[in-house]
Amino acid sequence: MSEALHLPIIDLSSTDRISNSNSIRQACMEHGFFYLVNHGVEEELIDKVFEQSRKLFSLPIEEKMKFALKKDRGYSPLYAAKLDTTSSSTKGDCKESFYFGPQADGLNLWPFQDLPSWRSTIETYHEKVLSAGTKLMSLVAMALKLEEDFFHKVDALTEPLLFLGLLHYPGDSDSDCSSEETYGASAHSDFGTITLLMTDGVPGLQACSLDKSKQPQVWEDVPSIKGAFIVNIGDMMERWTNCLFRSTLHRVLSPKQERYSVVFFMNPGKDCIVECLESCCSESCPPRFPPIRSLDYFDERLRLTYGSKS
Repeated sequence: MSEALHLPIIDLSSTDRISNSNSIRQACMEHGFFYLVNHGVEEELIDKVFEQSRKLFSLPIEEKMKFALKKDRGYSPLYAAKLDTTSSSTKGDCKESFYFGPQADGLNLWPFQDLPSWRSTIETYHEKVLSAGTKLMSLVAMALKLEEDFFHKVDALTEPLLFLGLLHYPGDSDSDCSSEETYGASAHSDFGTITLLMTDGVPGLQACSLDKSKQPQVWEDVPSIKGAFIVNIGDMMERWTNCLFRSTLHRVLSPKQERYSVVFFMNPGKDCIVECLESCCSESCPPRFPPIRSLDYFDERLRLTYGSKS
């Protein structure tokens, strides 16, 4: 049985920004994960999003496939994606998902056209989490010894590539999901800057306690805290910080019971250049990665995972 990972809890409403940023710095260097509370997303709204998610995934498969993934928006069925691109297994992950992207481009797909509360609930949640994530990014900047508005200045928060995903893991209700070699989400790290995850409390999420390249991998459970976001660092932030902040491998075991979660990926604006921060390199620690345009990096990662481009 895995040990539980003990992570710091960051209070976004705290006026002690120095202490908060120091805690974030330590959490991102040691684990790449932390909890976020008092984030401004009301519990009632969170409950409504989960209610709508259950309603969506309970539809017949032929109905859901009418909204099949296009331009990284819409429905992705069981086994359609495999997050562990290094695995020799031919079987995809045992989860189904529905993704929404930036609202301004008009590419999102909307089931339940006859239910006006469906779209408004998702869009309101999107706006609230973006607000929390934007406030959090100013603390991340402080944690990196940068000006609070650094990520605004480099266009990371100007028309950011934001993706909201509703996720459903069927558990033992799908016999294929219960096999040992099948994961709800196989081992992976996220693409972007930060990820804000809300779960329904059903366990399954695990983080690798060692560096991505080290073997054997040691996995620890990441328990959920009701109403708290589980926040983790993504690969673009790891590149930006020259690996000072960890983009930790994580996975979701196939749960025994149904599991729902809502994930919000914050990715820099498409033309943002991600390059090593001056505060994260020196003569003895030169930049490990060349500069890269955000959209180019994002497209390549999506191609490897889904065989698609944004």
